[in-house]
Amino acid sequence: MVLYVSNTIQYHMTYTQWYKEHSLKHKAIIEQLKGKNIDEIVEYFDYENMRTKHPDFCPLYASNSKCHDMQNLNCYLCGCPYFRFNDDGIEIKENRVVYSLCTKGLGESFVSTDAIHQDCSSCILPHKIQFIKKNFDIS
Repeated sequence: MVLYVSNTIQYHMTYTQWYKEHSLKHKAIIEQLKGKNIDEIVEYFDYENMRTKHPDFCPLYASNSKCHDMQNLNCYLCGCPYFRFNDDGIEIKENRVVYSLCTKGLGESFVSTDAIHQDCSSCILPHKIQFIKKNFDIS
């Protein structure tokens, strides 16, 4: 389960629910940007622009919060290409169900008594323009 905490608001959803909803929102924005080049599309996904023009794209926008404390946060690759998840679990590790992980071993893990989730809060890689352009895929 994904849990966004923003001030006193909490948002609960499964990874799959988040992925499906986010993908549809992303696709709708890309449709609006047809005819734009890579630079224009990536620039459009700047945090400040997205928060203003698409306040429902991310639940954190409502409280003017960011998922990562960084300047020039870009939201194009919110769903990082290295993030893997399975709501039923990926594997068992140390007697805990691994629900999500980073294929590059970046970030850290949030470990509870029975579960392990990927904690991406210290990894800003997918929000950097250079990384986004290297991994750009409009589909």
